[in-house]
Amino acid sequence: MLQDFLESYRGRVLFAAETAGRCEVLSQMLHDWEIHPQQVEDWSTFVSSDTTIGITVGPLEHGLLLEHPALAIISEPQIFGERATQPRRRRERARDSDAVVRNLAELQLGAPVIHEEHGVGRYLGLQHLTAGGAEGEFLTLEYAGGDKLYVPVASLDLISRYTGSAPENAPQHKLGGEQWAKARKRAAERVRDAAAELLNLYARRAASKGHALQTAADEYAQFSATFPFEETPDQQSAVDSVLKDLERDLPMDRVVCGDVGFGKTEVALRAAFLAASAGKQVAVLVPTTLLAQQHHNNFTDRFADWPIRVEVLSRFRGKKDQELVLTDLREGKVDIVIGTHKLLQPSIKFRNLGLVIIDEEHRFGVRQKELFKNLRTDVHVLTLTATPIPRTLNMALSGLRDPSLISTPPARRTAIKTFVSEWNDGLLQEACLREIKRGGQVYFVHNRVETIDKVAQRVEALLPQATLRVAHGQMRESELERIMLDFYHRRFNILVCTTIIESGIDVPTANTIVIDRADHLGLAQLHQLRGRVGRFHHRAYAYLVTPSKRSMTADAVKRLEATESLEDLGAGFMLASHDLEIRGAGELLSEEQSGQIHEIGFTLYMEMLERAVEALKSGRQPELEQPLHQGTEVELGASALIPDDYLPDVHARLVMYKRIASADTPEQLRELQVEMIDRFGLLPEPLKRLFEVTRLKLRAQEIGITKLEVGAKGGRVTFVEQPNIDPISVIQLIQTQPDRYKMDGQQRLRFVMPLDEPHERIDAVDKLLDTLREEAAA
Repeated sequence: MLQDFLESYRGRVLFAAETAGRCEVLSQMLHDWEIHPQQVEDWSTFVSSDTTIGITVGPLEHGLLLEHPALAIISEPQIFGERATQPRRRRERARDSDAVVRNLAELQLGAPVIHEEHGVGRYLGLQHLTAGGAEGEFLTLEYAGGDKLYVPVASLDLISRYTGSAPENAPQHKLGGEQWAKARKRAAERVRDAAAELLNLYARRAASKGHALQTAADEYAQFSATFPFEETPDQQSAVDSVLKDLERDLPMDRVVCGDVGFGKTEVALRAAFLAASAGKQVAVLVPTTLLAQQHHNNFTDRFADWPIRVEVLSRFRGKKDQELVLTDLREGKVDIVIGTHKLLQPSIKFRNLGLVIIDEEHRFGVRQKELFKNLRTDVHVLTLTATPIPRTLNMALSGLRDPSLISTPPARRTAIKTFVSEWNDGLLQEACLREIKRGGQVYFVHNRVETIDKVAQRVEALLPQATLRVAHGQMRESELERIMLDFYHRRFNILVCTTIIESGIDVPTANTIVIDRADHLGLAQLHQLRGRVGRFHHRAYAYLVTPSKRSMTADAVKRLEATESLEDLGAGFMLASHDLEIRGAGELLSEEQSGQIHEIGFTLYMEMLERAVEALKSGRQPELEQPLHQGTEVELGASALIPDDYLPDVHARLVMYKRIASADTPEQLRELQVEMIDRFGLLPEPLKRLFEVTRLKLRAQEIGITKLEVGAKGGRVTFVEQPNIDPISVIQLIQTQPDRYKMDGQQRLRFVMPLDEPHERIDAVDKLLDTLREEAAA
C-alpha cells in the first residue's frame, strides 16, 4: 500500500520516526522496499530543501496530508499500525523491575560460565582474533587442564552465567570429556521428576476450584481512598495483579517482594478487604508475636469504619480471650485473624477460609512450609517478603508462583547508608552520638544472649550520656513487650538487643543501627535488620561490625560486600539474587539447598525444567540430553563485531553481544538496533553485519541449518540430519542449476557464484533461504 501511495502521489513526502535509532531502522526498512528517503535534520530543513522524499526524527502519532502545498507527513504508527515507542519510564522510578532480575551481577574475569555443549569453564575475557580472513571478537573460556575455547560473539546464546554455588566451588569440566555429558544426563533425570511433580501440583491447583471473590467497586474505591499515601507504580501494579488473581476461580499463589516499608502491607490490606467483603475469612500468618501485634494495630485502624472484625491470637492475650476468638472463628464471627504458625494447627477450625497471607515466609520452619504447600491447592495464598530465600525466588521465577516486585521507593524516602568496619570505639561513639543529638534512637544488635549484658556495659561506658536497655528472646513476654513499647515511646535512647527486632514494631525515630558480628548473620537477616531503620524520611545509617577479613569465611565476606554494595532503595530482590549465587539455588520442590543445580548451574537447570514441563504438557517425552539452543554458525568472511571505539567498555560490549545473540525474532533485533543507535550513535559497518549475521542465523535455524559459510567465490550450507525441507526440493535445485549448486557430502550443499562484497553475500544467502523455504512450503 505504501508503494502504491508513493507512486500515485504527486507531492512531497516526509517520514517521521520517534528517535534517531528508529529513524535509522525505518530508513533501512524503506530501502528494502525500494523506497529511498533522504535524511533531513528537521521539518524546517525539509521545507526549505528540494527533497522529494525525506526522513527525519519527529515523535508524531498521527500524520497529515496538505493540499497547498502538496505535502504528506507519514508517522511510524501509520506504517506499523501501532505506537512504535516504548512507554517512557517515570524518572522517579528507582529501578526497572525486569532489569533487577536480569542483571544479577557483572561477569568478572575468572568467573564460572556454562557453554551448553562443553560444560562449565572460566571466563578469561573478550579477545580479537582473525578467522577465515576476517577479524572477529571471541569470548575466551578456560577448561580443566588449561584447554581454551574461543566462542564467536554471534554464538553467545550458548553461554550463560553459572549460578548454583560460590564461584570457587563451581565445577570445571574437561573439553572433549564425558564429564559434562554425564552431568547433563543426571540433571535431566532429576528435571523429569521435578517437572512431573510440578505438573501434579499444577493439576491439583487447576482441579481444585478456587473461590472467585467479587466486591462492590464503589466500596473498594472507598476503602482504597483511606490509604494516606499515593501508590507507587510498582505498588499499584502489585495490587492490580493480586485483585485479578482473586477474581479468578483458580487458587492464587503470588509472591509480593519489596523492600521494608515499600508498601507490601497495603497490598495485603486490600486483598484482605476484598476477601472479607466477599464473605470469606482471612488468616494472616507472621513469624513473631510482636509482628502479629503490629499487624493487628494496622489492620484494626484501616478496618475501623467497616463491619469487618479483626482479631489477633498471640501469647500476649489471656487464655480465656484466645478461646473466645477460636470459638468465634469456628462460627464465622471473625473475619480476619492474625497470628503465628499456630493458626495452622488442626485444632483451629475456620468456617469459610478464603485467603491466607504469609508475611516473611523465610522465617518459618520446614514443617510450617509443608503446611503452606498443602494450603496452596485449596485457598488463595499471598506471600509477602523483603528478601525471598533462593527456593522462594526459584519458584517465583519458574512460574510455579507468580511474582510481583515492588522496587519503587515511596516519595521522599532516602537510601540507608551502610558501612562495614571492624570494632572501633571512636567510630561507634560518633555514630550513636550523632543520632542521639538529632533526637533519634539507636538499635545495637548483638545476637548472643550469653554475652549481651557484657556488650551492653561496653556500649554504656562509651556513651555515658545515653540511656540504655537490653532485650532478647529469653526474657518473659510481658517484660520484652514493655521494653519494646518503652523504646517506641522514646523513654530511652539505645536498645541493645538480639535479632528479635528483625520483624518488630516500627520505630520512626530509630534511624541508626549497629550490627555486631554481622559476619555470623545471613543475607536475608542482614537486609531485614537494616530495614529496621530508615522507615520514614530521615537519612538512616547502618554499621556492620566484623572481625578482620582473615578470620571470616569467604561466604561471609561475600554477604557483607553484597549488603554494603546494594544499599539502594529496592535492593531486596537483588540481594535475593546474590543470595542465590552465594548459598546455592536449591531444589524447587524439596528443602535441600544443593543438588543437580550445583552441577549444571541454575540458569540451565531452569531452562531444562521449563522445556520438560512444556513437553509433558503436550504429551511428549522431554529430550533434555541435547543442547537447548541450536548453535547455528554463520560465517560471512567479513568483520562482524562491535568496534572498541564505538563501545569501549568491555562489560557493556559483552552484555550487548549476549542480548544480540539471544534475540529470538527479527523484531527483537530491530528494537536492539534502535536502542544502540539511541545510546551510542549510528551503527558502524561491522556492527550492522553482526545484526545481519544474527538475523540470518534465526532464518537458518527455522530451516534446520547448522552452518552457513560464505566467501568471495560462493559458500556451503550444512543441514541437520532431518531439516525442515523436502530433500527432493534440494535435488531439484541442483538439477535446474547444476553450474551453481552441488552436494558436498550427505548433509552439505555447495553453491558457486562471485560474491566479492559482504552485502552481496548477505543478499545471496537471503535469496537461497527464500528458495529453500518456498520449496519446503510447496
